[in-house]
Amino acid sequence: MEEQKKDNQLKIYLASPRGFCAGVDRAVEIVKKSLQKFGAPIYVRHEIVHNKHVVQELKEMGTIFVDELDDIEDTSRPVIFSAHGVAKKVVDDAKFKNLLYIDATCPLVSKVHREAEQLNRQGYHIFLIGHENHPEVIGTMGQIDNNNIELIQNKEDVETILPLKEKKYAYITQTTLSIDDTKEIIQSLQNKFPTIKGPIKEDICYATTNRQAAVKLIAPKCDLFLIIGSRNSSNSQRLVEVAKKNGCENSLLLHTDLEFPEEQILNCKNLGLSSGASAPEILIQNLIKKIKKIRNVQIEEVTSATENVTFKIPSTLQ
Repeated sequence: MEEQKKDNQLKIYLASPRGFCAGVDRAVEIVKKSLQKFGAPIYVRHEIVHNKHVVQELKEMGTIFVDELDDIEDTSRPVIFSAHGVAKKVVDDAKFKNLLYIDATCPLVSKVHREAEQLNRQGYHIFLIGHENHPEVIGTMGQIDNNNIELIQNKEDVETILPLKEKKYAYITQTTLSIDDTKEIIQSLQNKFPTIKGPIKEDICYATTNRQAAVKLIAPKCDLFLIIGSRNSSNSQRLVEVAKKNGCENSLLLHTDLEFPEEQILNCKNLGLSSGASAPEILIQNLIKKIKKIRNVQIEEVTSATENVTFKIPSTLQ
């Protein structure tokens, strides 16, 4: 019976683009260049990007990951801030401790930080659409006085808002959200506050948009969809949700601790495959090799967009 299954053709729809985005590329490159310039060890506050494979590789090269600046044992060594961005207090603390710090915040996250600051200066009460306790959300809310920024996670949160008299309202968003869910929340905010101000260019980043678009194209054709990414990766979790909402209910996040879903792969006919923006391509290729051991595979790459975005690393490391 198993041999019979193995002989069956499996169609893999491979999403493109997938995996590393320009912000992740830049952050990982900053760590590697810092190791080259300063030698090991160097410190990174929080995971540089949300992927265990990447973090482990950088650990083996001499990177020490810490939760907070107080956890740094050798303050003569450089510390890098992760791609998700940090609150202003973290930067102030680094200066107070006289630490050599390098900021690997994704430029598209920095854009949202600047929007928050500008809106705050203009007297707006700001709604940040995002997920509670995500590092990017903590960093963005930490750019301004917390009394002027309020987290909105869903449409239900919008319903509980008590409008303030003579107050101007604006919204910004986390960069890695579900495009469709965010549109619904924004619509709810606009219904409640018709004059609410939004970003000139939307905050959800190009990489999140493109990866979700590719998954949308593929999901209706599949009876199983695998997304490679870490459990704490917001954009990877959103890809699973997008696949489920667009026709493939049997969609899984293939994270480090999840066993290879052999039985499901043996029993499916059309498999969708993608990876979050912090997952390296080697994980996709290794998965395809594993699948080829148990199935005859035909691969079709489905492209939603061509990406050619790059971000420069700090001049001090070039």
